[in-house]
Amino acid sequence: MRENSVTISAGTIFKAVLILGLVGLLYYLRDLILILLTAVVIASAIEPMTSLFVRYKIPRVLSVIFIYLFFAFLITAVFYLFLPFLLNDMAEFLTALPYFIESIQLGGAINGFGEQNILGGFGEIFSLKDTVVSLQDALVGTSGGVLQSISSIFGGLVSFILIIVISFYLAVQEKGIEKFLKLITPLKHEKYVINLWERSQKKIGLWMQGQLLLGLIVGVLVFLGLTILQVKYALLLAVLAALFEIIPLFGPILAATPAVILGFVDSISLGLMVLGLYVIIQQFENHLIYPLVVRKVVGVSPILVIIALIVGAKLAGFLGLLLAVPIAAALTEFLDDTQREKYALTQKNAN
Repeated sequence: MRENSVTISAGTIFKAVLILGLVGLLYYLRDLILILLTAVVIASAIEPMTSLFVRYKIPRVLSVIFIYLFFAFLITAVFYLFLPFLLNDMAEFLTALPYFIESIQLGGAINGFGEQNILGGFGEIFSLKDTVVSLQDALVGTSGGVLQSISSIFGGLVSFILIIVISFYLAVQEKGIEKFLKLITPLKHEKYVINLWERSQKKIGLWMQGQLLLGLIVGVLVFLGLTILQVKYALLLAVLAALFEIIPLFGPILAATPAVILGFVDSISLGLMVLGLYVIIQQFENHLIYPLVVRKVVGVSPILVIIALIVGAKLAGFLGLLLAVPIAAALTEFLDDTQREKYALTQKNAN
């Protein structure tokens, strides 16, 4: 009986050690890689606006500076003019939530186990409330609140400055992203990687434009409707409606549920009116807003977006959220290319 022998060459061992060393180096430099990728995404996101200004004969440097100043002003305005009202609504809602839960218990129909679960959840509710109150205090009492908050979101002041500087440098240069990709990509793969990123960037831009505009329109309609009906926490519920637009099919239902419950807690007639409001907005969205706003957005699966956002947040926090959709879109394009190549090879062999 002949014994099978396995031989491992020195070249194979060297390649394995090299790959392991490369993986270890990437893990060690993961913070720097996150910063670079985030800078690339930001520079790519503002590229359409920069190109628009350049077409109107505005110098590229001035265009990028104006865009950065505009977004700095917008973030500051949201931080000081919008966020305090949202946090106030959230704090009041969390304070009243236990009483709402008690009011919908039908004559003590919830068993002891259910009551224990609800009461046990109150600790988490009040813990979240303390966090919201702390954010409110930070907004009021900290003169540098915007910079400190953004720095903490981006992993520290140094990381935030590096992201801004690198993204600005890439945006100011004409074809700055393309030059950066050429720098880090092997020569034989340069053309494909650049083409892959350009397709992914276009897809991401269309998806983001559609989702932002759709969420904004739905949020404004919900806020106006709930305000007219005098429903409490209208701003918080409108923000929830805008955010849940990213979830297909079930998003509008999840967004409407707390508003309808709050309406019925106040009175049956108000609950029915709130339910009718959400139904009308949903019909308006399905038959008018969605076809006009999102009809050109193709190729980014909502389910894939949700999974990517969850994985990105789990692995890298806020930076992971920023990178999740671009990486998912690029991966989708790469897999589509691979599938097309396999199909073309199969057809060629068949012939």
